[in-house]
Amino acid sequence: MSRNLFPYYEQNKQRNGHRALQMAAAHWKNRLLQLYTGTSADATYFRFGLVVFDLATLLFFVVSSLFDPNIYIYAIDYLIALVLACDFFARLSIADNSKFFWRKLETWLDVTVILSLLASMVTDNLSFLRIIRTLRLLRSHCVLRDLSERYPWFRRQQEILGSVLNLVVFIFFISSCVYVVEKGVNDKINNYMDALYFTVTTLTTTGFGDITMTDTVGRGLAIVIMIIGVGLFLRLVQTIFHPPKVRFPCPDCGLINHDQDAVHCKHCGRVLNIPSDGY
Repeated sequence: MSRNLFPYYEQNKQRNGHRALQMAAAHWKNRLLQLYTGTSADATYFRFGLVVFDLATLLFFVVSSLFDPNIYIYAIDYLIALVLACDFFARLSIADNSKFFWRKLETWLDVTVILSLLASMVTDNLSFLRIIRTLRLLRSHCVLRDLSERYPWFRRQQEILGSVLNLVVFIFFISSCVYVVEKGVNDKINNYMDALYFTVTTLTTTGFGDITMTDTVGRGLAIVIMIIGVGLFLRLVQTIFHPPKVRFPCPDCGLINHDQDAVHCKHCGRVLNIPSDGY
């Protein structure tokens, strides 16, 4: 009798084990969903932490370029890759549509950055990886957009925060290009900080002249920075200190963003009385 019941007990034990695993997986998925999309204090701090982590990783990439590659830098690279991989798979697990998830630009930016970190010990040339890792900051746009949809302060400051983030990404991206092109060619650009210094002095049209491009490719890059980069830089700075849109809710349709000199609402035509400094 006991022999006949033994398979039943084993099957029941396996079903209970599978059920427990499913419940635990559902619990963690629900917890991750709350952290990434919820409005609780824990969710707010968590998403703040994502932005701070992005900035910290960028700072590490800059500082690490000042030193020769060593085991400690490799260890931090792998630690950052582990954190990014956990974040990546967490977002994949809570995605409503996995196919749409894989079609998003931010997904492939994360994959590229993680692979570049894992490849740091395999390849001797780390310079070209800097330009890829700078793009990690672009994912902060998604975090800021998500926060602005749920919290009034982020909604009010969304344009300014987005402009600041665009400016930071732009400066560090150009600096990465300078670093990749000139390291080993220009004896005055030996690390990322030298490239960042050259980029900032060029974009601000300061031009101290202590660092100059001496090769044909470098001079071509400098021409592109001066012609295109300076204009984009000034535009980004303008959007921070003098945004093109003002926030003024239309009494009729509720449209919030309007041109600075708007007299009528573009959506419903209502006459607006937007406070202005007169310039």
